[in-house]
Amino acid sequence: MNLALLKDRWANIADRDAIIRHETVRSYGWLITQIDRCANRLESAGIAPGTVVSLEADYSPVSIALLLALIERGVIIVPLTMNIEQRAAELRALAAVQVRLVVRADTDEIEHHAEPASGDPHPLIRKLRDDGHPGLILFSSGSTGVAKGVVHDLTRLLEKYKTIRHAKRTVTFLIFDHIGGVDTMFYTLFNGGCLIASPDRSPEAICRLVARQRAEVLPVSPTFINLLLLSEAYRRHDLSSLQIVTYGAEVMPETVLKRFHELLPNVRTLQKYGLSELGTLRSKSRADDSVWVKI
Repeated sequence: MNLALLKDRWANIADRDAIIRHETVRSYGWLITQIDRCANRLESAGIAPGTVVSLEADYSPVSIALLLALIERGVIIVPLTMNIEQRAAELRALAAVQVRLVVRADTDEIEHHAEPASGDPHPLIRKLRDDGHPGLILFSSGSTGVAKGVVHDLTRLLEKYKTIRHAKRTVTFLIFDHIGGVDTMFYTLFNGGCLIASPDRSPEAICRLVARQRAEVLPVSPTFINLLLLSEAYRRHDLSSLQIVTYGAEVMPETVLKRFHELLPNVRTLQKYGLSELGTLRSKSRADDSVWVKI
């Protein structure tokens, strides 16, 4: 997708909420301006198209604007979250990162660090450069050994978001460098919805955020749903705005799903299915209390 066309779409909804974090609300008009500021900063720093850049951050208005500016510039992006700091050096080396951009969670300041030159780039990275396309590199968990990198052509990956669908107020639960988190971010913003960032992913904090920001969509994991039921945090907060809970990334116990549906019968549940290599696929659940899914 051409980001210029997307910014034109956003200009028509400039006053609408785009991103919320720590009670700070940023509009689509602000997002357009911030993307342009980030783009100027990238140019001043000499970050050329085709550069492999690690973006080390969590969801925030500044980190999202910077991510979109990197896409616009044709950079190959390696998103990394702060909770993998022990593995970050290994992952940067695997992706042959040339520049690190670190967005500090407490100040939103952007730090710029040059990385030492590594060996020849991977053929997939060379192809992105030859095509002049922005890229996205995501990593597997590495639980079975060395982490594996997945290289996406963002020009192709973003095509799925061209069709305008529903604009919803959506909580960011899945992490910044996970395919499910990336899908949530792109889907919400490309459709003119509001992305509600949550630094605290505990059941109490998430329920409080849903109630305070009138969130409509909550993408989570089955483990979180189980913790939510055990904590009974849903009883202490007004979740009447919540319309849809999507879940994925691990197996959902049918007993947990049925219990959730009994306690929150007005909330639709949808099982999502995705792969780091393919992205998130459109899916359909048989019923709110059924683990059967069609993709």
